[in-house]
Amino acid sequence: MTYEAAGRLYVVATPIGNLGDFSTRAGEILRSVSLIAAEDTRHTGVLLKHFGIETPQLSLHDHNEKQRVDDIIQRLKRGYSVALVSDAGTPAISDPGFELVRAVTAAGLEVIAIPGPCAAIAALSIGGLPTDRFCFEGFLPARGAARRKRLESLSAEVRTLVLYEAPHRVRETLEDCAAVFGNERSATVAREITKMHESTYRGPLGELAARAATDADVGRGEIVLLIGGAPPEAVEESGADGHGGRLDRVLKLLLAELPLKQAARLAAQITEARDNEAYKRALLLKQT
Repeated sequence: MTYEAAGRLYVVATPIGNLGDFSTRAGEILRSVSLIAAEDTRHTGVLLKHFGIETPQLSLHDHNEKQRVDDIIQRLKRGYSVALVSDAGTPAISDPGFELVRAVTAAGLEVIAIPGPCAAIAALSIGGLPTDRFCFEGFLPARGAARRKRLESLSAEVRTLVLYEAPHRVRETLEDCAAVFGNERSATVAREITKMHESTYRGPLGELAARAATDADVGRGEIVLLIGGAPPEAVEESGADGHGGRLDRVLKLLLAELPLKQAARLAAQITEARDNEAYKRALLLKQT
């Protein structure tokens, strides 16, 4: 069902640092809507004041998003347009907004993107690593054991990995990445993109981990971590399954009919291979 007189939800990207990146269109939208749903109204208030925008705000963050959804949908149905913004960058990309966008589209209402800054894409553009294919993982688990387990599940990923990380965990994360992916895997740390102290560090993971242990600047500010994908030949060598090729044969049959995770789990049971081994082989076969 659609509502002909309904308002629109605009998903508006805002600067990640330099206010000069605020687009003319974003400003026009924020001035024209009836309400701005903001991750932090105080933070967004600074942006609005700078550009002379007086549109009322409503807080929408991780802890209240589900409670705000119905209210915003009712406003849209009554013909009022709403803009969704996060503290910086593009909403719903490791920021609040997904639940609202999903609910609004499910209600048959229109969602319009007002594109602009995104830290992940900005970092990829300057990282010096392959960008034709990449895998965005957002934030890794905060605890060491869970973080290493997640990294191990990505060890066969051949695409460039894009991660966000909190400043106080950058050193530990780089050390874990070096331990799991190898000291020689190429990586880039992009920090404070578009801001005054913007810095980019490129090199093997082992060197970056060592630098983070001695140079406090590596772990200051907003961080995007890029990691080169696993070389296909290395994945193939590490995935030589020791089951006479049976694992690959079973996986190929299952992947034709089932989702990757389910196919890997069943193949491990059938061939008595380790779960992580079956998953790595399934991932490689799916990508080739």
